[in-house]
Amino acid sequence: MMMVRKSKGLSERHIKILELLQSYQDKGYPPSIREIGEQTGITSTSVVNYYLEQLEKWGYIERDRRISRGLRVTDKIEEIAGMFNMRVKTVTQAAADVATELLRVPIAGRIVAGIPAPVPPSDFAYYDAESSLDIARSMLPTRGKTDDLYALEVQGDSMIDAMVNDGDYVIMKPVGSNTEVRNGEMVAVWLPTRDETTLKYFYKEKDGYRLQPANPTMKPIMIKSTEPLEIKGKVVMVIRKVTSTAM
Repeated sequence: MMMVRKSKGLSERHIKILELLQSYQDKGYPPSIREIGEQTGITSTSVVNYYLEQLEKWGYIERDRRISRGLRVTDKIEEIAGMFNMRVKTVTQAAADVATELLRVPIAGRIVAGIPAPVPPSDFAYYDAESSLDIARSMLPTRGKTDDLYALEVQGDSMIDAMVNDGDYVIMKPVGSNTEVRNGEMVAVWLPTRDETTLKYFYKEKDGYRLQPANPTMKPIMIKSTEPLEIKGKVVMVIRKVTSTAM
């Protein structure tokens, strides 16, 4: 008969899971069960749940099973941090790390993604100077310089097939000239003679430019080569609009 040893302490896997949960807690959100398994070398989600149930029973974590990723490390972790050389941070240290990880991107105004329509210059000053979005640096696909990034609120649904919806924010990287933009990139375009601004895919054609919507119900905007066109920036990231539902 095989005897099952009843654990009176934390195993190496328990410690790995706690360290992982702590690192995610510093980021501001917990990992999923699958992510815990992948990052601690546990191939079975049921085994991950087994360890989590033990940690919850011993008081090291709290779980809210009513919501996805409902995991939180408790203050009891501080009791064992020294024994296992775990990295446990104070609230002040964690807040400092989060502040370093986050990039504050100013909101410069609004951009139309719909049927071409005039957008008065005031829309680019719709938000005050303090309006901004906080974005985790690790989420940004762009590398190098980030202090020139800015955000625009999207109005319209011409780019819905590109997963850009009305009310979303696009993170823009300025361009020095139109030559820096490649065909197929999503850009913010200013058409001075029409007094219009729009968010579209950019294509250089034989006799001018094509501003292509990502919506099958809308036609592209064709710009002659003699007509001025200024590309204000390229989209590097989309921030989804947060919606809430009444309970």
